[in-house]
Amino acid sequence: MDKGAVLEVIFGRWRSQIAYAGVKLGVFDALGQEGKDAALIAKELTLDPVLSYRLLRALASLGLLTEHAGRRFSLTSAGEFLRADHAETLRGITLLEEGPEHYAIWKHLPDMIRDGRQNAFVREFGHMAFEHPAHNPEYARVFDQAMSSYSSTETAGVLEALSGRDFSKISHVCDVGGGQGHLLCSLLTKHAHMRGTLLERAEVVHDESRLWARKMNVADRCAHVAGDMFATVPSADAYILKHIIHDWNDEECLLIFSNIRRTAPANARLFIAEYVVSGPETPHFAKLFDIHMMCWGTGRERTSEEYAALLNQAGWRYVDTLFPSIGAIGVVEGTTA
Repeated sequence: MDKGAVLEVIFGRWRSQIAYAGVKLGVFDALGQEGKDAALIAKELTLDPVLSYRLLRALASLGLLTEHAGRRFSLTSAGEFLRADHAETLRGITLLEEGPEHYAIWKHLPDMIRDGRQNAFVREFGHMAFEHPAHNPEYARVFDQAMSSYSSTETAGVLEALSGRDFSKISHVCDVGGGQGHLLCSLLTKHAHMRGTLLERAEVVHDESRLWARKMNVADRCAHVAGDMFATVPSADAYILKHIIHDWNDEECLLIFSNIRRTAPANARLFIAEYVVSGPETPHFAKLFDIHMMCWGTGRERTSEEYAALLNQAGWRYVDTLFPSIGAIGVVEGTTA
């Protein structure tokens, strides 16, 4: 890495904050691939015309917009992902990760590492991140949008990672903490013989209009159960947990795995979809996400070996770690057999 690359790292947050401002102000939703005058954009969005032009110019410098002669701007293919109506929108992720809450917690990183106590959310706000939506409805809305963005983006990677596995003998799969059910319903769509159960908090599943089962035409095979994975988990032939285990420390993870193990039948299977930390010689997004988890709560990203140790302690047998051809996510497989 040369000096220029180091400077790219140092100024990285400038880029993400510029993108956040564009999303927050509605710039990407106001533009299409046809050019639009900067002054007109400012008028439509009720922005200062001078300062908004400077923002548009910076967004173009990042490759999210194209600047044309006469101060006209249009969306690039990259900028399309920041529109609210894009099928694979990253708008929610931008608003969450660069928004005021997640921006604020990172300033505690040096102090956490000095004193050995993670969870900057508690340091900044006095409560756990999971409790923050009750204190801030706007954060709740943005968090929900971001989780939907993550789900739709990563479902394809999880399905590809699992494509070599035989699901013919799995008649019932339970998605533990599966949000609005995008991954579960995608599995049910792919495997017509299966039925599914989505276990989530009551506030997530109470509004069926926000859930994926009816939208994906699998409502007749998908049950929604309000519950707590730290208390009890429904019995099923297979279980899947996507971006759940990295939220918790080892003791909390052992409780989750043990609760599932208590109700799991013989030959049950467990699939854990997470960013799996690679070896020391390989740079990986998981190693960066791990620092975010240090700030966000009690959890962490883990290696395959660390997942295997947790599974074995909770009465499961580690089988393998599966990866799609592209993408950062992996799937750790365990079994009761």
